[in-house]
Amino acid sequence: MAPVSLKPGLTLYLIRHGETDWNRESRYQGQRDIPLNETGRQQARRHGDVLKALMPPIKGFDFVSSHLGRAVETMQLIRSTLDIDPDDFSRVPDIAELSYGHWEGKLAAELVSGDPEGVAGKTADPYGWRPRGGESYQDLEERVSAWLSGLTNNTVAVSHGGVSRVARGALLGVDRRLVPFLEVPQDKILRFKDGKMCWI
Repeated sequence: MAPVSLKPGLTLYLIRHGETDWNRESRYQGQRDIPLNETGRQQARRHGDVLKALMPPIKGFDFVSSHLGRAVETMQLIRSTLDIDPDDFSRVPDIAELSYGHWEGKLAAELVSGDPEGVAGKTADPYGWRPRGGESYQDLEERVSAWLSGLTNNTVAVSHGGVSRVARGALLGVDRRLVPFLEVPQDKILRFKDGKMCWI
């Protein structure tokens, strides 16, 4: 796919939502609306503490999240930690997680016997494989790239692991064969600026 660039001088803080019980169980979440667990809430507050060191300029950023509940709650906790209105942000479906279709709700360990054909397809082409009723990483990158290229202001965004991966692929030119395997910690924030990325 064609590379994507943020507008010159723009800063993006991209945050994966906090942990859920399904994350802990290695259960495919996709677009199922699973709430944060207590570890996830602590992670969200930690992100708020990190961003608080950037106040007051960060108050002028746009704040957006995926419309899924675990991302919304993460953003609410971040904003509460920043002592700003916890609900004054936009919900953006374009940065929702990859849809895993018929795999959603399944444990990764179950799928080897439960859907060997799907597992084989994913193994052969992790970036291009699409679960029945779901999306591929390529599909996800197309919608996330459109969102990235449309940003016009410095932004704090709470999203998901798959979105974090494809954003790095699009903005940094990562080999797409590697994108599905990029790390996606829930206790760190990604900062993109001037074509560079760092964890904070």
